[in-house]
Amino acid sequence: MTIENPNINQDGSNTNHETITKVTGMFKEWFLDYASYVILERAVPAINDGLKPVQRRIMQSMKDLDDGRYNKVANIVGHTMQYHPHGDASIADALVQVGQKELLIDMQGNWGNILTGDRAAASRYIEARLSKFALEVIFNPKTTLWQASYDGRRKEPINLPVKFPLLLAQGAEGIAVGLSTKVVPHNFIELIDASIKILKGKSFTILPDFQTGGIADFSNYNDGLRGGKILVRAKISVSDKKSLIISEIPFGTTTTSLIDSIIKANDKGKIKIKHIEDNTAADVEILIHLPNDVSPDKTIDALYAFTNCEISISPLSCIIQDNKPIFIGVSEILSISTNQTLGLLKQELEIQRNELEEQWHFASLERIFIENRIYRDIEEESTWDGVIKAIDAGLKPHIGHLKRAIHEDDIVKLTEIRIKKISKFDLDKAKQFIESLEDKIAEVNNYLDNLVDFAISYFKNLKTKYGKGKERKTEIRAFDDIIATKVVMRNTKLYVNREEGFIGTALKKDDYVTDCSDIDEIIVFLNNGNMMITKVSAKTFIGKDIIHVAIFKKNDKRTIYNMLYRSGKSGPTYIKRFPVTGVTRDKSYNLANDDENSKMLYFSANANGEAESVTVNLRAVGSIKKLKWDLDFADLAIKGRGVRGNTVTKHTIRKIELKNEGVSTLKPRKIWFDDTVQRLNVDGRGDLLGEFTAADRLLIINQKGIIKTIEPKLTAHFDEDMIVLEKWVPNKPISAVYYDGDKDRYYVKRFMVDNPNKDELFISEHPKSKLEIVSTDYRPMASVVYSKKSLEDEPLNFEEFIAIKGIKALGNQLTKEKIKYIDILEPLEYEPPVLEDYEVESEDINSDEDVEPISIEIASESDEVSQSPTDEDGQITLF
Repeated sequence: MTIENPNINQDGSNTNHETITKVTGMFKEWFLDYASYVILERAVPAINDGLKPVQRRIMQSMKDLDDGRYNKVANIVGHTMQYHPHGDASIADALVQVGQKELLIDMQGNWGNILTGDRAAASRYIEARLSKFALEVIFNPKTTLWQASYDGRRKEPINLPVKFPLLLAQGAEGIAVGLSTKVVPHNFIELIDASIKILKGKSFTILPDFQTGGIADFSNYNDGLRGGKILVRAKISVSDKKSLIISEIPFGTTTTSLIDSIIKANDKGKIKIKHIEDNTAADVEILIHLPNDVSPDKTIDALYAFTNCEISISPLSCIIQDNKPIFIGVSEILSISTNQTLGLLKQELEIQRNELEEQWHFASLERIFIENRIYRDIEEESTWDGVIKAIDAGLKPHIGHLKRAIHEDDIVKLTEIRIKKISKFDLDKAKQFIESLEDKIAEVNNYLDNLVDFAISYFKNLKTKYGKGKERKTEIRAFDDIIATKVVMRNTKLYVNREEGFIGTALKKDDYVTDCSDIDEIIVFLNNGNMMITKVSAKTFIGKDIIHVAIFKKNDKRTIYNMLYRSGKSGPTYIKRFPVTGVTRDKSYNLANDDENSKMLYFSANANGEAESVTVNLRAVGSIKKLKWDLDFADLAIKGRGVRGNTVTKHTIRKIELKNEGVSTLKPRKIWFDDTVQRLNVDGRGDLLGEFTAADRLLIINQKGIIKTIEPKLTAHFDEDMIVLEKWVPNKPISAVYYDGDKDRYYVKRFMVDNPNKDELFISEHPKSKLEIVSTDYRPMASVVYSKKSLEDEPLNFEEFIAIKGIKALGNQLTKEKIKYIDILEPLEYEPPVLEDYEVESEDINSDEDVEPISIEIASESDEVSQSPTDEDGQITLF
């Protein structure tokens, strides 16, 4: 860039003999100067004391004004402007930020609220003073290096002699030119403990701790360096089935911003809430009210996934060392700080020892001067030099035990002793004082000889004096990943036009598929064997002849797709089973031997890996004699989606019919029951019911006395009067006490479930009959409490009272007396029967021999069916 002179003529001559000045170089110099100034003097803290320049100047101003009483913040700000060449607003804001960390400053008045985000009152209304902790660990003029202030009128500290890892305790954040810093705060007590470990040469680990509490995952903290990440969550608890309470919020958020993010997520349909209340005062209390059909557990996960209830913090540990910005980890920062504290303590002890030795030196001179009446030697001296020489001569015979030579300043101090002190001099007191100084010097020397132990005691003393109330607030926990698609509220409907090949949320005149959300992915299968996964949108063209549409679950290994397809226009028919765990979005995959002319003959999607049986019907062509047979998908191994599959037949198939529903061929899966929404799930919400195989069932008993077992399908619905829901154990007895309305008596019965496929009433059918208690323990116990006060409570041992009978049996009468209530007690210990071990003889199998694959024969043109594993016609080979 150049600046042109307006006096230059068109021919290039300069009437004023001036030249063009280039400012490019000047711009580079100025920018670098500005950048260096912002980095060193504004945004980044120094490692020596952990303070930015404005914070250091505030501390020094508060020390200048300190008299033990509170000072107006406006007065402190004005005093700080003697050191800080910037406006009062920036100083006041920095002062409030330091005060809100509740470590260096005692506050009085309205200093704002870090929980709600409320600002502090005007600086003329609030007051502050240095805390006792600050006075003890930050200041010592004797070990402070000073420099001239910006205008040269005053002296300010280059760095304050801080004997504590203040930078890590308070944290720091700043944006400079070309770099930034973000050191998150750590726990006061844990920093002291880690410093002690450093002094002892032990390994240590420090993790952040936030004033706002919350729950945090520090597994990727990376010692505070670039690339690290902290996940922080609000602490959310279930108040009841219809409400949640947020009691702690993530670092860097406020209740206002948190509530705004929740309302925004609700408006977008990500979560579903009724209304929200903010009752925050000294502690956080945000009350979230839920609709009747919403699960609290699922809502908690959704809050973490879609709102500021979970945030990610990226630390970046940048500090100033030797007037240069450097990037080092928090462990190294703590080591440097600890070693600096050790050095400052040594420096203070050495200064203290020198001062004590100077006191001892002068006290000894004073004793010699007065005890030996040397002051009389100056009576005849008329000049000052003569006085000095006379005293020096009088001292020489007595100074052999002194630790250093006598200087003229020492003699001058002796001449300043008052006559009153000389006349009242007490030799014994003088000896005692000198001996006490010698004891103190010996003590300081001992500290210096054992400096590390002294430093450890120093840190322990800080912990004892100031550690109360500074316990860890943020809970350390490893987080499981929350899959957004599993917790999002699906409030949009998905439609499909199968013939034309369109799916979307705007096709409201076409077939309804399922509820979805705008972050869901949809898996689509076409009749020609193509498959595609795409994002939910208003309208998307996939391809004509859609046969299956569903919400896609990434990495889902339990959903198994069973299919039979014809390869090409007239090729053989293949069968295969496969999962779809993950693919590239919006890419078409052909699952039918990569032939666009292929055709799906049978397809099913099974959420729990079910394997059904189908009947294959061939077209009657030629001499084929076997035109119909059954296939069981359970006999087929589950493989990848890209395999061709196993050959079913080379002949034309007329149709394939479903013979019967299958059962799961996968390993047991865990199933939970969410009591709030009365639904089963596999996402860990609610109470764990157990691990279920395809043959396992759920036992259900309701208050009406009806018992049944059902398959644990996630789509199952449950009655509100259900009192027992658990995994059914067929040989486990059911024990019950019921009131028979017809006989007006209480009966006890024990029975097994005889018919698992039938709902059965196990109490009498009289309208006044009612179930009192039911237990599924092997050996239950109960306590019967009678209405009459004269009758004592009676224990009931079901096992001794009645044997196991049929489900329709009346049972044994319990009592004729009126019962107030019956309590279920702890069951008796039950030991399952021990099965004896039997030796099983087996034939020897030569492991070196080839094992032929299992073959299921399918009809061919000939009446004879080939058993050869190499015969490709009319067989399925399972590997």
